[in-house]
Amino acid sequence: MPPPSENVPTDTLPRREAPARGVSSRLLGLGSLLSAFLVVAPVLAVLWLAMLPAPAESGAMGEALAHLFGTVLPRYAVTTAKLALAVLAVVLVIGVSCGWLVAAYEFPGRRALAWMLVLPLSTPAFVMAYAYTDFFASFGPLQTQLRRLTGWKVGEYWFPDVHSWPAAGLFLGLALYPYVYLLARAAFAERSPSLVEAARSLGLSERRAWWRVTWPSVRPAVAAGCALALMETLADFGTVAYFSVDSFTAGIYRAWQGLGDRTGAARLAVMLLTLVLVLLALERGQRGRMRFDARNPRPAPRRVLRGAAAWRATLACAAPVVLGFALPALLLALAWHGGGAPWDARMPRWIANTSLLAAVGAAVVLPVALVAAYSARVAASPVLRGALMLTNTGYALPGVVLGVGLLVLSGWFDRLLAPLTGWLGVPALLAGGSVAAIVYAYAVRFFPVAFQGIESALARISPSMDHSARSLGRRPLEVLREVHWPLMRRSVGATALLVAIECLKELPATLVLRPFDFDTLAVVTYQFASDERLAEAALPALLIVLVGTLPVLWLSRVALSERRRGAV
Repeated sequence: MPPPSENVPTDTLPRREAPARGVSSRLLGLGSLLSAFLVVAPVLAVLWLAMLPAPAESGAMGEALAHLFGTVLPRYAVTTAKLALAVLAVVLVIGVSCGWLVAAYEFPGRRALAWMLVLPLSTPAFVMAYAYTDFFASFGPLQTQLRRLTGWKVGEYWFPDVHSWPAAGLFLGLALYPYVYLLARAAFAERSPSLVEAARSLGLSERRAWWRVTWPSVRPAVAAGCALALMETLADFGTVAYFSVDSFTAGIYRAWQGLGDRTGAARLAVMLLTLVLVLLALERGQRGRMRFDARNPRPAPRRVLRGAAAWRATLACAAPVVLGFALPALLLALAWHGGGAPWDARMPRWIANTSLLAAVGAAVVLPVALVAAYSARVAASPVLRGALMLTNTGYALPGVVLGVGLLVLSGWFDRLLAPLTGWLGVPALLAGGSVAAIVYAYAVRFFPVAFQGIESALARISPSMDHSARSLGRRPLEVLREVHWPLMRRSVGATALLVAIECLKELPATLVLRPFDFDTLAVVTYQFASDERLAEAALPALLIVLVGTLPVLWLSRVALSERRRGAV
């Protein structure tokens, strides 16, 4: 083909847009740096507060600080470590075993259980703790019926203590094992059967071949899921507070709200944040070592189980669903129906507040995540990549740490704008907490959830479609609107639901930052349960569980449709 200068009209050639560089690249980098600063601003505020000297006077705050670091800090560390180990054991046993059974075998109910095993994600651990406590406690129906049948009295028989760190670890594990299950199931499904056959031909038994060949290939994915579960464990507040478990999160809230010790709370928050960052670094390292060079282009065949082995597999996969979702929902419904608690006239307001925060949180996070993910696709500069890596660490920040940092920031912000707000005669925006502060916390914490969901949807679209559209003269935003959006809108809708449900379940940040008399379903559930008003806590807790099933069902439908039509 002759060059354009040799008798070929240049307007007949397809136009190719230059890569997004220059001013556009600088603007994207500047926006990414601004987003990264907004993410790290609460952390910087916590660090600043932690470095302040302790009060010199020997008043209540000084005594509280000395007591905090002289007596309870070792207990916080030991209890948090025991709780993390308990959660790790539960999520490993359930996540790996169920992921292997669903990916490698055919048994009755496998297709339904494959997505039902994700349902416990819709049940917050603190809601599960309330449901089981009401059932297993000495005043609950189980022990009451036991005493009625045997004639025993309280104290004359042994029964496991529900209010303990092992129980908290069990409930957290039942709520968090889907993180490990999802990654393990995908990794097991992508295993190469030829490697196992080669190992068997060398004389290894089936069990040894699994440990020597299959397990090493899925271990990085399992480690990543365990890191996510452990980060959620360190960030949990409702479960440990209800069970009076002396973890770092409960200690931070107690020091801030109960003792009025802001410096001590900030220092505990820095220690907790250090643990979380270590886990995040380990998870990133494991993810960086993942290799899929041996991925089989065809799914590995599943072996058909028959007889007792098939029903054992069904029971093993059904048990986590029952214990982590079905039974808590049933216990909450029975507690609400049989507890005799009257309908609370404030319930519509609580539902409205919860819906408002969830909707606004998703509406703020989704557009920013969409722009960030698409910018990373079309103009990936080092500055942009670094900023996005920093903003994606927001999910690792515990809600109580975000709350402490944002309260410090709100004080600075209100003092900065005090002359303006006083002159205009309007109240300070963030004084004593506000809806804006809560939405800010949601945006920082759940931006990675939205970004990862949108990025994975964009990754399933072939880059050749971008090149074809750009060669026809379409600009990047036109490509996004005309090509990408029709292909990814279902995934974006599922991601929006996930972000909304995460906002709905978030307790510590909402508890710390909410305005006066602004309660959500999660907050009132925690408050009722803390006051031992479990019958009144049952309905808002049940609403959280039922609404939380929506994204799971939506995601299952999206995944099924994508499997039918194939990757784009």
